[in-house]
Amino acid sequence: MGGIALLAACVARPAIGQQADIQNLVTSGQMQGMRWPNFADYRSWLQKFYEPAGFAPAWVVPLQSGPQSQQGLQAAPVALSMIEQFRNAGEKGLNPEDYDASLWGDRLQSLNGASTGSAAARFDVAMTVCTMRYVSDLRIGRINPQHFKYGLSVEGKKYDLAQFLRDKLIPSQNVKATIEGVEPPFPAYRRSEQALARYTDLARLDDGEKLPTVTKPIEPGQPYAGVPRLTRLLRLLGDLPEDAAGSQDAGVYSGALVDAVKRFQRRHGLDEDGRLGAGTIKQLNVPLTDRVRQLQLTLERWRWLPAEFSAPPIIVNIPDFRLRALDEDNNPALDMRVVVGKAMRTETPVFSRDMTYVVLRPYWNVPPSILRSEIVPAIQRDRGYIASKNYEVTTFDGKVVTSGTISDEVLAQLKAGKLMVRQKPGPTNALGLVKLIFPNENNVYLHSTPSQSLFSRSRRDFSHGCIRVEKPAELTVWALRNNPGWTLEKVQQGMQSGKDNVTVTLAKRVPVFIVYGTALAYANGEVHFSDDIYGFDAKLAAALAKGYPYP
Repeated sequence: MGGIALLAACVARPAIGQQADIQNLVTSGQMQGMRWPNFADYRSWLQKFYEPAGFAPAWVVPLQSGPQSQQGLQAAPVALSMIEQFRNAGEKGLNPEDYDASLWGDRLQSLNGASTGSAAARFDVAMTVCTMRYVSDLRIGRINPQHFKYGLSVEGKKYDLAQFLRDKLIPSQNVKATIEGVEPPFPAYRRSEQALARYTDLARLDDGEKLPTVTKPIEPGQPYAGVPRLTRLLRLLGDLPEDAAGSQDAGVYSGALVDAVKRFQRRHGLDEDGRLGAGTIKQLNVPLTDRVRQLQLTLERWRWLPAEFSAPPIIVNIPDFRLRALDEDNNPALDMRVVVGKAMRTETPVFSRDMTYVVLRPYWNVPPSILRSEIVPAIQRDRGYIASKNYEVTTFDGKVVTSGTISDEVLAQLKAGKLMVRQKPGPTNALGLVKLIFPNENNVYLHSTPSQSLFSRSRRDFSHGCIRVEKPAELTVWALRNNPGWTLEKVQQGMQSGKDNVTVTLAKRVPVFIVYGTALAYANGEVHFSDDIYGFDAKLAAALAKGYPYP
């Protein structure tokens, strides 16, 4: 049976009053008695949903056969299934009360046996609004990423909500499976849902006791008053195995407890040294309810990604300072550390573009902002600065003006923005020996770097916004895997001793996503948490706290 025909058949000969009441509610765009009564942003979808069936109710059915005027009404099975979804919305990182979870019991009581149009109409419209909100929230997230000026778009994955409800959801024999099909298809998203369930349970079990702070790090073998609490917490989190003995002396930090702290440090982006310093204690004292919130926010961000990629993508996650190149099954084929933009100063933007080419032994064209803030002041202090750093001054069409001592005339032109500066190719070039380009208005790209020591730091926000990669040759080979002949040996030769400024166009574009998630669930069952280095979690949480209509 078609969706429209099914809607019309749900209630035999619906009362004129029901249809009029539904139409009036839809037209008004609001209904008192809902947690978020204003649904004007969904009004056009409701019109499109109800009009084909003459504004007949879609979610109620007769209690018994017989003339409509002699029978009561009850919720259809699909409505009861959706109420169950609403009540369990917390399992997906959503707020059940956004979908009136606690109000459906009273609504069912008002509906059951009712023969008046008003109760049925209010029940039906509330169900449609909540279902549309729920489906949309799972599909594209509650907040549009462009509200934060992120360069991500959810437009391409939006549903025709009226059609989805009519043709997919209401006729479904398995509502749970239909709803799961709305969600992101990525294994890491499902793992994040599982991690959320686990951490929600852990937050209920934990007593919340705080570990004593320290003025200097506690070394293994030293006494520490917090050993009993530390043992309980790490055992609860799974960093200390159940069968591990912990410290032999209840007042001394030692034994298996040290190994458990190292595992905790690795999962939280800390130096894995086993010392109980201020940073480690701070992370250990983060309430588990905060970890739950991090997972909820990360699930929201997963929904901003496409339902499917045009090709296996590169994903850079800013707060955990890592790049992952995915395979055809959306599992990591390549994983490496990265350096990202400095917090509060030159932050790497969140956006997506397609990588189209790589450049071996590139020039570095100094951005105007760096030229003004760093290069010009350095020249003013030392007129030989350009030569000492292997730079050259050029016109905007690439003609070299000088690579030696800077004259007053050239300095004046640099100050006026009439000339530019670039660094010559070579191992000391700021971009290293390769850059991977996905053209964008932010002038952000991936590149190698001569500053390899920074990759050993646990926190790696040091750049001007571009992203430095730990394994540039391997990443270049992966990006060029559809270009015949570009082996690792050929790429390394091109980087080390090839011609300068060689551009290689990718045979197939590679989607690149620069994203921001502070909680990641791994296939081995570990959950890793990162600091909110740019404050983006705090901004997203604040926007979500305002409720519907979400921006």
